[in-house]
Amino acid sequence: MSDFGFLNTHRTWEDWCGMLLGALIAASPWFPIQDRPGITGYETMVLNTVAIGLVVFGLSQLEYVALQRWQEVATILVGLWLIVSPYALGYSGEGFLRVYHTGLGAAAVLLGVLSLWQDWDLNDQDMLKHGQ
Repeated sequence: MSDFGFLNTHRTWEDWCGMLLGALIAASPWFPIQDRPGITGYETMVLNTVAIGLVVFGLSQLEYVALQRWQEVATILVGLWLIVSPYALGYSGEGFLRVYHTGLGAAAVLLGVLSLWQDWDLNDQDMLKHGQ
């Protein structure tokens, strides 16, 4: 029977997954199977989504280089904003886009929670050793 000890340590592949997730978030307004012309405030939605994707990508790059807890908390908050943004920006009626943003936001939140849980007991010197 295997234990889940591999989840107890923050590994660099998790940071690479975060970078991939950020790229997917930034590209999500152009995913297939959605009606673009009918979305009210399409430009605002695209700007919001691309900004969130770039923030998630940048935070994951920072975690890869110099791990700190505030980066994980910021990833959780940005993921929560992505989940809420279809309702806050008024495009919740667009089914696939709402599903994409809810799913990608939930993935960002889960990745941030996992990273924060893994790094909770580490001291600053141990966090600086991440990725070396």
